[in-house]
Amino acid sequence: MSNIIIALPELWLALMACTVLLACVLGRGPETPYMLSQATLAVALLLVLWLYPGEPEFAFNKMFVNDRMATVLKAVILAVTAGVFVYSRAYLAVRALFNGEYFVLGLFAVLGMLIMVSAHSLLTIYLGLELLSLSLYAMVAMHRDSQAASEAAMKYFVLGALASGMMLYGISILYGVTGTLDLQQLAAALHLNAERSLLPVFGLVFLIVGIAFKLGVVPFHMWIPDVYEGAPTSVTLFLTTASLDMMRR
Repeated sequence: MSNIIIALPELWLALMACTVLLACVLGRGPETPYMLSQATLAVALLLVLWLYPGEPEFAFNKMFVNDRMATVLKAVILAVTAGVFVYSRAYLAVRALFNGEYFVLGLFAVLGMLIMVSAHSLLTIYLGLELLSLSLYAMVAMHRDSQAASEAAMKYFVLGALASGMMLYGISILYGVTGTLDLQQLAAALHLNAERSLLPVFGLVFLIVGIAFKLGVVPFHMWIPDVYEGAPTSVTLFLTTASLDMMRR
């Protein structure tokens, strides 16, 4: 099966997210982006189920994998996001925040989650996580007139940038030691080098700390109270449901 077919749900989401953004630019009003976003999620869910694999399928030089676990998690993420959008519609309308940008950012965040779920390389994991994080930074700051939202977004961005730097440093150490970013090859190489050098341990520590900052794992969760309190409730719901499903991978 070709690379394009295996990654069809992700390609569909990327295309439709740009289409929804174009609808916002053309001034179609918030209802059109909302309906397009829900249709996008529904079609993406159908594509994910249609591509349910019997055996793991790899694409893009084994940087992307489609397996049974990925299918289940993608289906859950898409279904939960659709529910979040349904809830957000009334909430945002009451507070004069109902605009197409919310749904565009939500779709790009979902795209980042799907990429992470199917990642088979540290590089793919990083790209998916950064796409998710950048979308969430903007979603937290959507309420421009709220000082709490702006402060929460700034804290989230600063700590997220710090976490990204730690992740990249850890990934660079692991690549320097093992010569690969493929997860299976990396695991095998680390197993062989576990007793020969401390460098892989340092790399893993930086990588785990960076991911822990991103996910808000104790004791790297200091940003969570401010962000959850300052962000609009619909954004907080998105942070605590759809994005958490991705972590189960």
